[in-house]
Amino acid sequence: MNPAAPVAATGELLGHPKGLYVCFLTEMWERFAFYGMKALLFLYLTQHHKFSDANGYLLLGTYAGLAYALPLLGGLLADRYLGMRKAVVFGGLLLVFGQLGMAYTGEAASGIQGQGVADGFAVQVMYFALALIGVGVGFLKPNISTIVGRLYADTDPRRDSAFTIFYMGINVGATLSSLVVGYVGIQYGWGYGFGLAGVMMALGLVQFIFGRKHLLGQAEPADPEALRAPVFAGLSREWLIYLGSLVLTVVVWQVLQTRINFAPLTALAGGHEVTLTEVVALVMGLGLFVWFARLLLTDLSRVEKGRMVVLMALIVISALFWGLYEQSYGPWVAMAERTMDLNTFGITWNAAQTTAFGAIFVILFSLPFAWLWPKLDKHGLNPSYPAKFGWGLVFCGLAFGVLAFSTGTAGDDGLVSVWWMILAYAVLVAGEMVLSPIGLSAVTTLSIKRAVGLMMGAWFLFSAFGEIIAGRMGTWAAIEPEADGSISSAKALAVYGDVFTDMMWIGLAAGVLMFVLTPVLKRLMKE
Repeated sequence: MNPAAPVAATGELLGHPKGLYVCFLTEMWERFAFYGMKALLFLYLTQHHKFSDANGYLLLGTYAGLAYALPLLGGLLADRYLGMRKAVVFGGLLLVFGQLGMAYTGEAASGIQGQGVADGFAVQVMYFALALIGVGVGFLKPNISTIVGRLYADTDPRRDSAFTIFYMGINVGATLSSLVVGYVGIQYGWGYGFGLAGVMMALGLVQFIFGRKHLLGQAEPADPEALRAPVFAGLSREWLIYLGSLVLTVVVWQVLQTRINFAPLTALAGGHEVTLTEVVALVMGLGLFVWFARLLLTDLSRVEKGRMVVLMALIVISALFWGLYEQSYGPWVAMAERTMDLNTFGITWNAAQTTAFGAIFVILFSLPFAWLWPKLDKHGLNPSYPAKFGWGLVFCGLAFGVLAFSTGTAGDDGLVSVWWMILAYAVLVAGEMVLSPIGLSAVTTLSIKRAVGLMMGAWFLFSAFGEIIAGRMGTWAAIEPEADGSISSAKALAVYGDVFTDMMWIGLAAGVLMFVLTPVLKRLMKE
């Protein structure tokens, strides 16, 4: 808990601590780098290295899954040892090197998609760069969000608005990156797009370092002396953490490209290969639940236990939301590339740039939603956290309904209008706005003080499960090219229509379930 965060030390800007805007800009440029690379990744894998659709979706999911699982570790290390500021700086450095590493693309693979001969060295450089990015996200992502929460007292009515503003920063970066990195990467070369992402991440890191005075001392190590004291071979605990993280990067490099053969699963699951990332995430999830069960057996009050149980329930259900949402970087991009007329506003978009639509809607919706929650609260109409999550899932399902419907509207050229994609993003983002920033706020509000960093890590761990789920669900939309390497729009539309209809029903059913559970969860928060 954070009952009385000081805000007078460095003043305020537009009604919020200046530290909020330092975090806003840091997150904006980090997300510029992350989402710019992600917008290109599926196309880069399938067009440059000739990965099959299925393998492209799986790597997209497993890479992003690891990037969101590792914040559990990054949050824990920051809570106990490093402090949030040092963790953000170290994570930012890894991200810069990782993004610049992606700029090395080697030779394009020969042959047709799914059967090409790739440049093995370039592929390994790519895997190592993705590992650097994943570990970097693990240190930066949970801690920059935790700093925002620490700038406000628990009872401060500006908290939800602050996280909504912070979330807008994420999407300013995502918008710029999809438009700019997506354009540069496809127009001038993959390496130029990835390299640009790295340069902008470096600028964001420099801004954070110079703005640290505005963090009000809320991001410093819990015990600076213990952090600096020699622990092993003359090395301090701080340097051991840094060196251990580099070793972890090498491990992640291998994990990303390793699959485990479970032949007995063939009859049960229709397949027998499981990625090592999925195994690691499952082990981390089980470890989290063991820790959580032990925590509930400690001397927590009845109210604290109830709030923590509600928080864990919200964190778990968020995985399904992200599993659906992250299709926008896989099958949605593929659909835009293969089946859509991308001419609108007098502009010819490319498929990577369509990912900007979601971020644009977040920016458009952020201030209205930031205004909405305090207004509803003033009149006693503000929905509870569980109800907001229910609405988030319902809107997510409806977004897939829009795209499923659009597959039956192809014109004489066999293509559907990109306006259907724009509408789908508008509906999807309505769901995002009532779930994602609210989830970050719930973590800092409902968690007990000593576990805020770890629970923020848990939030991102289940975002990781969502990414992994997205990778597996994405394979439902995998399409085998014809002998000449082509994929007809009619064939693609048939596949996307069926798959997106199934995803629509999954989202709607999950939303209804949350509405049913809302009264029970609300009682737990108050008991």
